[in-house]
Amino acid sequence: MPRYLTGTRTGLLASVVAAALAMTAAGPTTAAGPTTAATAAPKPDVRFVAHLDIADGQRPENITLEPGGSAVVTFAYSRQVARIHPDGRVHVLATLPQPPAGADTPALSSPFLGGIVRDHDGTLYFLYATGSSDLTGLWRLRPGGAPQRIAALPADGLPNGLALDRHEGRLYVADSVLGTVWRVPVTGGTPTRWATAPELAAAGFLGANGIKIHNGAVWVSNLDKGTVLRIPVTRYGTAGPVETRATGLINIDDFAFTGRGDTLLAAINADNEVALVRPGGSHTVVLTGSDGLENPTSLAVRGNTAYIASGAYFTNNDPNLLATRITPAQ
Repeated sequence: MPRYLTGTRTGLLASVVAAALAMTAAGPTTAAGPTTAATAAPKPDVRFVAHLDIADGQRPENITLEPGGSAVVTFAYSRQVARIHPDGRVHVLATLPQPPAGADTPALSSPFLGGIVRDHDGTLYFLYATGSSDLTGLWRLRPGGAPQRIAALPADGLPNGLALDRHEGRLYVADSVLGTVWRVPVTGGTPTRWATAPELAAAGFLGANGIKIHNGAVWVSNLDKGTVLRIPVTRYGTAGPVETRATGLINIDDFAFTGRGDTLLAAINADNEVALVRPGGSHTVVLTGSDGLENPTSLAVRGNTAYIASGAYFTNNDPNLLATRITPAQ
């Protein structure tokens, strides 16, 4: 999610990014053909999976990975869910309805398609915010089906990050305007206000943003406050006390854990950076705009590869999907 503040670059950590990935034999394309935007020349260990079509509204906000190497993303302001194939081709899976005239999405004004997750059977869940009560909420797309809203969320909020607890069959939603984590069964229904705390609140623009389920807790980033928070899930399924695990990450959008431990990669949106955040809370910048980042919005990790989506919200140059080899932290 975009932010208008800037942070401080803390340097590079070359050891995080390991052996080079092979470049694709042919230049990546989109459904509209090869990009013509001026792009960065990344380090040898970073490759472009796809250059996206900014004129067609292909600004990726969030990402989930599929077996076989494809990624599914939400295009924030074109109301589309799309698959990006390993060769860079883009296939639109669904377009969400246009909100009614006069609808005004909180904080953003425009309709916003946010977090997305994938279940084992290929079902996709994603969030749509419009400022109207008939569309704002949690949506589902089954393979071969049509998008369907399965849970309404408050129209005066901004459902943004989404996480799936497959074991418990629950989805967790980070609301950036209401400073709330909602919980919804995968079957849909009435959301539960699972967690509210000052640490989740905005401080001028957006609060709770990215969200992940990890090691018995719900982890949330706060964009305005530059923090990473851990909220334990108690034995009764309720939210435990909020713990601040990292600070100094102003503009943090989404994040992804690099392995079984608590080391994570964080997308620092407006600063064109990806930071490595260690379990103790310290962080180091490991990728920058010189590697091809264009306002990174989200990350996903599979094995030794991290995928980073950039929305180019402020650069207005080259929305893209990057991949880089990492050394997973155990």
